[in-house]
Amino acid sequence: MAESQNVEYKQTWKDEYLKWICGFANAQGGCIYIGLDDKGEITGAADCKRLLEDIPNKIKDTMGIIADVNCLEENGKQYIEIVVNPSSYPVSYHGEYHYRSGSTKQQLRGSALTEFLVRKTGYRWDAVPIDYVSAADLDIESFEIFRREAVRTERMTRKDLECTNEELLHKLGLIAEGKLKRAAVLLFYRNPQRFFTGCYVKIGKFGMGSDLQYQDVAEGSLILIADRVVELIYLKYLKAAISYDKEIRVETYPYAREAVREAVYNALIHCKWEDGIPVQIRIEDEAMYISNACVFPSDWTTENLMKTHHSRPHNPDLANTFFRTGYIEAWGRGIQKICEECESIGARMPEYTVLGDDITVKFTAAVTDKAFKRTNDVRKEKRMDTKVLELITVQTDISLSEIADRLGVSYKTVQRAVAGLKKAGVIERAGGRRKGYWRIKENS
Repeated sequence: MAESQNVEYKQTWKDEYLKWICGFANAQGGCIYIGLDDKGEITGAADCKRLLEDIPNKIKDTMGIIADVNCLEENGKQYIEIVVNPSSYPVSYHGEYHYRSGSTKQQLRGSALTEFLVRKTGYRWDAVPIDYVSAADLDIESFEIFRREAVRTERMTRKDLECTNEELLHKLGLIAEGKLKRAAVLLFYRNPQRFFTGCYVKIGKFGMGSDLQYQDVAEGSLILIADRVVELIYLKYLKAAISYDKEIRVETYPYAREAVREAVYNALIHCKWEDGIPVQIRIEDEAMYISNACVFPSDWTTENLMKTHHSRPHNPDLANTFFRTGYIEAWGRGIQKICEECESIGARMPEYTVLGDDITVKFTAAVTDKAFKRTNDVRKEKRMDTKVLELITVQTDISLSEIADRLGVSYKTVQRAVAGLKKAGVIERAGGRRKGYWRIKENS
């Protein structure tokens, strides 16, 4: 039998092989054979009787687990078999966490260690209860913003929100064992840096290279930061191109506002706040970079991040509250929305970079005249959608040709508008082409 993910051969015993045992216990379990060469040929182990006593004791003393240690014999040669079962909890060897992956042993560090511990314990960092702070210590304004946005986006009803702040925290799952979770403090405490260093957003306007022109620090609860930071970026750090559509003043920014908002919210909820590193936003004339510490899932890449994927937040309690506020979706559609918004102003797709425990999204500024043209086209499309919907509402059996005649536009223009309304889930066609009719969906 050849070496594999679950089998390792060693000719002699060395105490460093306890790390291999730790790696097997943290993975899928496995066997180590002492007295076999790399090809699996039995060479024999010296002093098997002593090893039968020493190895189990060393495993128990250093890692607190039990492994079966057997002395086997073949062709007059004795060898040791160590059978390691997978552990349901994290196993460490002198404070180190090792993991068997393929035919290699790896020492887990950084984000890989964090992800491993979360997977083994099922206890997320933001769900840990915290002492010395109660619901009465939390920020009233943060609760007011939450209630306002939750009602506005219809994620919660007014009746759901007619309760005390402490009752609301219970509804949001932010209290455990009678104590506030870390997520509750991050979300609603006025100065979370008292407990978590680096819990803020740093914004800087840069010229060439390291030329920092001016900067701001957005502090407060995450609800307060989310409510104000995007507005700060667009009012202070970005210049809009001014144009006029008839008498209407139009401001066109080089970065899609909803894309930037989504990226900032993603950074706030996915940030690895335990590292004490703030979310950082670097703004240049031609690019904007939004960075945060992260635990990037081991089976993800920056390529499949841009494709449809499940939502796997590092901080589920933060993500749930942001969802209830209406700031984010719960289906892993955030990056898809970012891409759609960038496309709507004619900007390049965002670029994601993962370096160590940091993730950065880069937005490239749209060319102003192209951005204005695309923004203007989108506005015209929305106005056309509204006009088409009004006609359909009044006359549900109206044909596309009739709509085109009444609005004085081409048949293809009406086709595009109807296709957009159908894709958005506003209308649907019932029945055949001749005797059918348009149905307005209830949720529209």
